[in-house]
Amino acid sequence: MTRLVVEADGGSRGNPGVAGYGALVRDGATGRVLAERAAPLGKQSNNVAEYSGLIAGLEAAARIDLAADVEVRMDSKLVVEQMSGRWKVKHEDMRRLALEARELCRARSAAGGSVRFTWIPRADNTAADKLSNDGMDGLTIDRSYAEGPGASTNDGTRPDAVIDRAPGQAPVIEEESADREEGAEGEPLTGREVTDPVPGAAPDLGVPTRVLLVRHGLTDFTVRGWLDGRGGEDPGLNQDGVAQAQACADAVRRLVGPDARVLTSGLYRARQTGAAIAAALGVEATEDDRFDEQGLGDWDGKSMGQVAARWPDELAALRTDPAYARPGGESHDELRERVLAGWREVVAAGGATVLVGHRKPFLVVLAEVLGIPHDRFWRLALAPGSLTGVEVWADGNASVSFVNRTSHL
Repeated sequence: MTRLVVEADGGSRGNPGVAGYGALVRDGATGRVLAERAAPLGKQSNNVAEYSGLIAGLEAAARIDLAADVEVRMDSKLVVEQMSGRWKVKHEDMRRLALEARELCRARSAAGGSVRFTWIPRADNTAADKLSNDGMDGLTIDRSYAEGPGASTNDGTRPDAVIDRAPGQAPVIEEESADREEGAEGEPLTGREVTDPVPGAAPDLGVPTRVLLVRHGLTDFTVRGWLDGRGGEDPGLNQDGVAQAQACADAVRRLVGPDARVLTSGLYRARQTGAAIAAALGVEATEDDRFDEQGLGDWDGKSMGQVAARWPDELAALRTDPAYARPGGESHDELRERVLAGWREVVAAGGATVLVGHRKPFLVVLAEVLGIPHDRFWRLALAPGSLTGVEVWADGNASVSFVNRTSHL
């Protein structure tokens, strides 16, 4: 039977204050680190951060082996005693998180594994503590290591790895001995004038606009490969899509904190997904139909197989000719004009926005930010329910923190 060890922690600078969590998973036999997680939580309490670290560790362990026996080690006496059933959970936020953690434990038990909780002194939890400080510094870390050379050892050291930054953080290069300066805290910028980057100019190190792109959950059209553009049947989420929307809501809540706004396209599947996210954040979602999927005219409701077989040349034109449009539909140029008009307003508003929408409009945004030509942006994957992080500074510089993240699904 596989044995895994989860080490988890969370912290808050102010309690409540700037919060983040960290967690890692070790091979129970060798001590080798198999996965690391960290993320910011916005303004939260220390206990909420600790529970969030526990959940991240259990989720990471589930991705490695759902049937393994897991020992969770934490220096939070409160979390260990509550999860062991010896102390009651009274606070509403903690009750919700404890329930989420218990569901993960039940899923492991149903798969043949087990979970037990062990309290350890803080001095023995330094690796998770470091990751939780990374989260409080605004870093989002999602790393998995394969067995073999270059994997981590039980002394807590780690190989070189890419760090996913949460939207809102300036570029960070991490070295084993590097000191990191904490990001400046401040109110979201509003009414910003966004300009193109000036070659040779000093970079803007202020607070960027943060945007989390969330593609809607599955519909029956998505599963069957049917086209469902603007002006079509406007399908809603199927049962799996509803579950994806809730998983997105939980992930977004942990990632962006409580101060983000939620903006959706006008199509039903995006509005449903956005409603779940807005409920998790305690805000009202706003609709903007400029972020609707591309209008496909007479191709709406047809499968990609039908289109490829009957209209192969026209399908190639749709992918390569920005002026091509189907009867009753719209061209890429028309789509780009309306999407970027909405995007500029989102960026100018400052702060953090969760934008819930569709693949093609999001490809337009990413192509604009990264300078990718129309005939090549199709290479970007954006699965249903995926998360993509973008940040834009007032000087026009931009960064894509992560693309097509689906680990929460």
